[in-house]
Amino acid sequence: MDSTKTGLHDKTIASELNITARQVMATVELLDDGATVPFLARYRKEVTGGLDEVVITSIRDRVAQLRELDKRRAAILTSLEAQGKLTEALRGHVEAAATMAELEDIYVPYRPKRRTRAMTAKERGLEPLAQSLWIQDSQLDVEAEATKYLNPDHGIGSVDDALAGARDIIAEWISEDRQARASMRMLYLEHGIFKTTGARGKDVQGSKYRDYAEWEEPVAHAPSHRVLAMRRGEQEGFLTFRVLVSEPEALSVLHRLFLKGKGPAAEQVTLAIQDSFTRLLSLSMETEARLQTKAKADQTAIEVFAQNVQQLLMAPPLGQKTVLAIDPGFRTGCKMVCLDRQGNLRHTDTIYPHQGPDSAAKAGHTITEWCQRFNVEAIAVGNGTAGRETEAFVRSLNLPSDIPIVMVNESGASVYSASPIAREEFPDHDVTIRGAVSIGRRLMDPLAELVKIDPKAIGVGQYQHDVDQGILKQRLQDVVISCVNRVGVDVNMASPQLLTAVSGVGPQLAGNIVAYRQEHGPFQSRTALKNVPRLGAKAFEQAAGFLRIPDGEHPLDASAVHPERYVVVNAMAKDLGCTVKDLMKDRDRQRTIDLTRYITEEVGKPTLTDILSELAKPGRDPRQQFETVKFDEGIQSIEQVKPDMILHGVVTNVTAFGAFVDIGVHQDGLVHISQLANRFVSDPNTVVQVNQQVKVKVLEVDILRKRIALSMKAVPHAST
Repeated sequence: MDSTKTGLHDKTIASELNITARQVMATVELLDDGATVPFLARYRKEVTGGLDEVVITSIRDRVAQLRELDKRRAAILTSLEAQGKLTEALRGHVEAAATMAELEDIYVPYRPKRRTRAMTAKERGLEPLAQSLWIQDSQLDVEAEATKYLNPDHGIGSVDDALAGARDIIAEWISEDRQARASMRMLYLEHGIFKTTGARGKDVQGSKYRDYAEWEEPVAHAPSHRVLAMRRGEQEGFLTFRVLVSEPEALSVLHRLFLKGKGPAAEQVTLAIQDSFTRLLSLSMETEARLQTKAKADQTAIEVFAQNVQQLLMAPPLGQKTVLAIDPGFRTGCKMVCLDRQGNLRHTDTIYPHQGPDSAAKAGHTITEWCQRFNVEAIAVGNGTAGRETEAFVRSLNLPSDIPIVMVNESGASVYSASPIAREEFPDHDVTIRGAVSIGRRLMDPLAELVKIDPKAIGVGQYQHDVDQGILKQRLQDVVISCVNRVGVDVNMASPQLLTAVSGVGPQLAGNIVAYRQEHGPFQSRTALKNVPRLGAKAFEQAAGFLRIPDGEHPLDASAVHPERYVVVNAMAKDLGCTVKDLMKDRDRQRTIDLTRYITEEVGKPTLTDILSELAKPGRDPRQQFETVKFDEGIQSIEQVKPDMILHGVVTNVTAFGAFVDIGVHQDGLVHISQLANRFVSDPNTVVQVNQQVKVKVLEVDILRKRIALSMKAVPHAST
């Protein structure tokens, strides 16, 4: 790539992100060399100037945008040159264009297009007449001038025919004018109106789009979820959806740009302006406005979804415990599995606690017997159909108080259970057993289990199937990779899917690591990873710090200290006259370390500070402490929920318009954004997060529509 262009990109991005061009340049060089975002944020702070994952990701995405702009710029220059239209002035305009819209506006007059009325008029020789009118000389005799172009053989039999053709040409000039397009674009985005109406022949009032049957809303203020709702209503055939502006206002803008005076010629230009807006510009700008507002709505919805997924992935793990997991059901019974501390399936059974006293007694005996026989340390109950009833049944068994009974969100478990991953893991078990296993593993370690599922199937977010799927996939992939690398991965325990998300690994290497582990036994050191086929020096550099080996040959193998920095810690221990293992256990010794003694050209204070923090709590899990969720007793169905009740719940989804809360009745309630707090809230994520335990007040219950309106105003909502 042109070094001058690269330098300009560095400066542009630096200005946008309020960092230095040197930081951008260094970061882009490392990214281009194959470094991952988590690796740069954690292990190359000296090079990037301490940039975090958010900024590094922004640099990566922005430089990709600018490079796409450069590709389009080059393609346009090539096209203009091939057409013989590339003047130095035009080249300058193309080179200076800072956005894709600006670049395309320049190219509009030269873009190959379908046959237009203006083309026909030019072929009939009417362009000189259009140019004469365009000057708007008040002394011009328009009819006399038009008479010169009469030519029945070319379909110009009258003055009106000549003037109409000339206006077609002028209308196209106006529609292709850069300033006109920029002004119209601004008008549509700043003063446009979204307008929806019910489609003919559709029962809009009986649909979920009834609120939009006759709806108008300013483009500039419409929230993302309503933009996406209106578009979905159009797509499903229930709504007509337009982006409109005031025609007098639009014409006024164009008049200011193109009218130069009064007289017959100016009147012809006025007519051409009207035609240009009605026939050309309005349609073009409406399309652009739809695309731009869709992109903006997508961005907001994707970010909300990404935040929810991150919170779900980073949910506190119960840890390595022997778990009895139950996938509830009424008619088909409850599928029950026992998982050992490593999450391996040991036992399966089906119980029928909801099919009469005899079946319930037998089910209770089975659960009690399993808890004693397998030393069960926790019980996980899926929150789907029969979830609350099953949880209540298990609690009624008077099991030992040190066995927590936990409701587990099973969204996406059915997707996992029918997936190739699940079939490969459990080829001899059906989907119900696989689903129960997933529920149990989610309790033990949500992150390790949820990485096996497409994030879109996890059940959080809004309109995720309507947004740009490419951008959504990239953003969610970033979230998964960020979470996995923040927590770190036990290389001797991790599934291929979890290893795939580790910096520098990917699917092929993940498979190779697991295959090597199965053939040669557990890895004894990080260095042994270099023996894995195709795991070269670059992959080792990227991945090693995030792959953990508890009880490895080197004490730091279980920590986030990168192997390339072991030499530094070894030197610290030697200077203090102790082993690294002793140093990691001794906070007093750690406090005596003078970091300035170990600063080199490659290792600066940021890295040394991270090392010292890691020595204090090696391999610490950044996730919060696990807490069980307990719903209110006696409230198990929507019919039992009444206004003014104060109930316990857990946040299951956060959207731009509020938060959904599970109160244990198989139907989440909605805390509208206006009911989240006593103060004004623009972003629900600043108040609540997925998996947060809250207290809510019931405002309204609509049993027929299965809707529960909740409030958190003046209700204590700290974790309980």
